[in-house]
Amino acid sequence: MIDAIDLTRELIRRPSVTPADAGAMDVVEQTLAGLGFACRRMRFGAIENLYARYGTARPNLCFAGHTDVVPVGDAGSWSKDAFAAEVVEGVLIGRGAVDMKSAIAAFAAAAANAIEAGRVKGSLSFLITGDEEGVATHGTKKVVEALQAEGEGIDHCIVGEPTSSETFGDMVKVGRRGSINVDIKVEGVQGHVAYPHRAANPVPVLLKLLTALQTKVLDEGYPEFQPSNLEITKIDVPNTATNVIPGVATARLNIRFNPNHTGASLAAWIAGEAENAVEGFKGFATVTPQISGEAFLTEPGPFTDVVAAAVRDAVGREPELSTTGGTSDARFIRALCPVVELGLVGTTMHQVDERAPVDEIRKLQAVYERLIARYFEAFA
Repeated sequence: MIDAIDLTRELIRRPSVTPADAGAMDVVEQTLAGLGFACRRMRFGAIENLYARYGTARPNLCFAGHTDVVPVGDAGSWSKDAFAAEVVEGVLIGRGAVDMKSAIAAFAAAAANAIEAGRVKGSLSFLITGDEEGVATHGTKKVVEALQAEGEGIDHCIVGEPTSSETFGDMVKVGRRGSINVDIKVEGVQGHVAYPHRAANPVPVLLKLLTALQTKVLDEGYPEFQPSNLEITKIDVPNTATNVIPGVATARLNIRFNPNHTGASLAAWIAGEAENAVEGFKGFATVTPQISGEAFLTEPGPFTDVVAAAVRDAVGREPELSTTGGTSDARFIRALCPVVELGLVGTTMHQVDERAPVDEIRKLQAVYERLIARYFEAFA
């Protein structure tokens, strides 16, 4: 048997700030191997990943999560050492307590109980990465590609991200908006401010382009999704002089988009607006997009019903099925199978004194136990 609190504390004590592993993956592997899981370490670049499976039959219910965490920030502002995993008045304090070492521990404990009770009428698996909080290029994305190439069958997946909004169990995520980052560089001709006819100032051109992008209403929303939004995150003109017209101006923006769009369609729109902005200008604009993920939705049906019923069983609450929030590794896993995210209240994730009540971690384990039981009753 596994104690979810003890395992969470053991994981927190491994300071696995991306891309460091600090032994966190060893802890997960040893825990699952002790339950009879066949464990495979899948290292890509500097990133440690793990795929572990109990059983060989279908259906295969997978739990996905990450052992890496964000930096501590100002360590002196923490009330306790960020990696000491101390419990104070029933609250576990530490980096990763919410996001999301507790969920890994809770599902491992739930899996142990399910195996002991003989409820696994197929397979359980874990897909754990050390690259969710970073650039996410050598983590879940690579593991999914490898599993697809091998023909590994995963039927449904639960991601342990902290999805609850205000009260534990009030929300699960059944989809996410897509995300695209775009760097824009406008290059003109540098010159003296007293002789503007000899220069080509890129700043007005960049402002014209950003205004056109910002004022565009992308959409009014999409079923189950909020409207897409474009946010300018950086503007820079590398000019320290007061009498020089700069030769370069740059900007960065991010769009969170619903299924009305694709990353490619938005990149093409921005490139077209850039062409319009530089028309007649003695210079040019360069648009460099990076698509972090496409929008997706796990449609309501038997799988989402199982997840919602598990929450009702354990905490007596009907969860909202939501697509709000940022991106997660679910955007990669959806290529394998339907995916839903379910975890703790996320209000303190990434903050100083990140923390989770011990009783909520145990409630999460209870939800996962009911989910496993209901899943194999419904799909086996």
